[in-house]
Amino acid sequence: MDKIKNIIFDYDGTLHNSIIIYGQGFRQAYKYLVELGYAQERLWDDNKISKWIGFSSKEMWNEFMPELPEDEKKKCSNIIGSYMIQRINENKAELYEGAIDILEYLKEKGFNLIFLSNCKIEYMEAQRRSFNLDNYFKDFYCTEEFGFIPKYDIFYAIKAKYNGNFLVVGDRYQDMEIAKVYNLVFIGCKYGFGKEGELKDSNFLIHNILEIKEVIEEIN
Repeated sequence: MDKIKNIIFDYDGTLHNSIIIYGQGFRQAYKYLVELGYAQERLWDDNKISKWIGFSSKEMWNEFMPELPEDEKKKCSNIIGSYMIQRINENKAELYEGAIDILEYLKEKGFNLIFLSNCKIEYMEAQRRSFNLDNYFKDFYCTEEFGFIPKYDIFYAIKAKYNGNFLVVGDRYQDMEIAKVYNLVFIGCKYGFGKEGELKDSNFLIHNILEIKEVIEEIN
């Protein structure tokens, strides 16, 4: 196999420990739904909430509360998004330990690093500013820019722009789908928010982001 030239990174659950800022945003949105009578009052722990990290906002609300009116889905999505952006701007968001180190290492090795997230544009831009992600990534893509279509459909645009082989890194099946559809190498991040068995078809499984270095060296 030819050497890998391009690496597509998922963000939330792969580089960013997003439950730290997502959890409370979700609880605020759910409280809003309870107050309006759309939901029953209940306690949500981080483990139950984290199952939605990695979904686009459209996908999440259509699965979580499909019967909710569309305008209310958008309001709830905005409640979560606004809270998260506020926390990012307050420097309360956290990358996984070693995330910047691995990005620096891969950039120095000459890989084209590409950001691809099931997120909104405003969220992506806030993360770019907060963590100076432009220092590492060649390109940034988020699903809102494409009408929240699946990531594997957005890969068309990326593939047309870059020569050479691709590798995908992520923690959810939405990331693994890209690799499956295009027969790419996939590194599954077990430390992220995927369910048990969700990443069983990964080419490689890692339990710490720094293990990417060993995998890349083995492949190339």
